[in-house]
Amino acid sequence: MASKLVQLQSKATQASQFVAKHGCAYYKQLLEQNKLYIQEPPTVEKCNLLSKQLFYTRLASIPGRHEAFWKEVDYVKQLWKNRQELKVEDAGIAALFGLECFAWFCAGEIIGRGFTFTGYYV
Repeated sequence: MASKLVQLQSKATQASQFVAKHGCAYYKQLLEQNKLYIQEPPTVEKCNLLSKQLFYTRLASIPGRHEAFWKEVDYVKQLWKNRQELKVEDAGIAALFGLECFAWFCAGEIIGRGFTFTGYYV
């Protein structure tokens, strides 16, 4: 266990040295490549304006997303009505999707409990 800790420490040291040496150049390169997305002047007022634009754009997209949701619900209802015609592969995909959702739920519960499998710390 101690040898693994020493290896991890040396890797972390190497990574921090690499970032210290090349971080500034990477930052400049990243800004140069994406300069068309940068708003000038970069002020607090501009950031507030952009956040309001994002909020109201998202708000305006709710009716379209609502309509798409109900189309999906209608599709699932139609599948359920015609479940005798359902293919095995479609049922398998649905079962795997349900299993994946359950697995992510369990992972979230474990993380929420502080990475314990047995229960909450009291």
